[in-house]
Amino acid sequence: MLPVIWFCIVAVMVAMYVVLDGFDLGAGIVHLGVARTDRERRAVIKSIGPVWDGNEVWLLAGGGALYFAFPALYASSFSGFYLPLMMVLWLLILRGISVEFRNHIDNPVWKPLWDTVFCFSSGLLAIFFGVALGNVVRGVPLDASGEFFLPLWTDWLPGPNPGILDWYTILVGLFAFFTLTQHGALWVAYKTENGVRTRARRIARLSWFAVAAFTVLVTVVSFRIQPQLSRSFAAMPVGFVFPLLALAGLTGAFLFWSRQEDLKAFVSSAVFVIGMLTSVVFGVFPYVLPANTDPALSLTIHNASAPAYGLRIGLIWFAPGMALAASYSVFLYRKFAGKVQLEEGGY
Repeated sequence: MLPVIWFCIVAVMVAMYVVLDGFDLGAGIVHLGVARTDRERRAVIKSIGPVWDGNEVWLLAGGGALYFAFPALYASSFSGFYLPLMMVLWLLILRGISVEFRNHIDNPVWKPLWDTVFCFSSGLLAIFFGVALGNVVRGVPLDASGEFFLPLWTDWLPGPNPGILDWYTILVGLFAFFTLTQHGALWVAYKTENGVRTRARRIARLSWFAVAAFTVLVTVVSFRIQPQLSRSFAAMPVGFVFPLLALAGLTGAFLFWSRQEDLKAFVSSAVFVIGMLTSVVFGVFPYVLPANTDPALSLTIHNASAPAYGLRIGLIWFAPGMALAASYSVFLYRKFAGKVQLEEGGY
């Protein structure tokens, strides 16, 4: 029972990170498209400025929970995905310093440079996170010791000798890119006014059609790539509530966008993201890292988890810590609710 609880905890941490830091990434992606002047760009950055570093706490919490609860998975994935993880780390660094550095020097070259870094690092991070999810769904070539190594690419086919990049993982990466573009554009539309809001709404609308198309395409292909998805939903039909949640969120995002109810459209986008991620989690359960060669070699919640005593003690300490973090997040979002008010100085 404890491994199942921790599996759900890790899934919640990851979902919270994608929903919260996802709109940060999306705001970065649309940054150059929705903002035409320095003041408008400052407004976009200020829409995420008070919360973006707090949102990344959920990434640290998810990584910590993963390390604590499923050490075998942590060891296997962090060694097998060493190269892309280093690339993600550098992109996170570049994205963070671009926000902090842009106003340090008042120069016609300096600010556009860091605005460009902010935009492209955000876009590449969205794609890389999608590629990572695609690798988990597709599976990796685990050996009997639970280890694997993946080159960046091989023959671009998701077969027994895959690379980190193949046509399937790139497809999921593009899906993640358009999903977070829509998510971030809806956030910017909610937080800003006038021209920025109008352009953000336009990007959100165009992204919605791409997200809808990729949702159908990636879903169909994923069921063909990973047989465990079909088995999970066939064994427990109650799991169809998660895809229905995603469908409701996608539909709501469009309907509320058309009514110019920006906050409700953004919340609907968050529901869509949660529905898609929980669908994946439910579909691969009880695997935490499937093997694409022999399913018997897959890492599951049972053979990758820590001893029961550690999981039990960790649960006692984890609950108040995350309650404190969640309370702080609620306070922060309430404190900075409403439209961005851009005073002189900062961002």
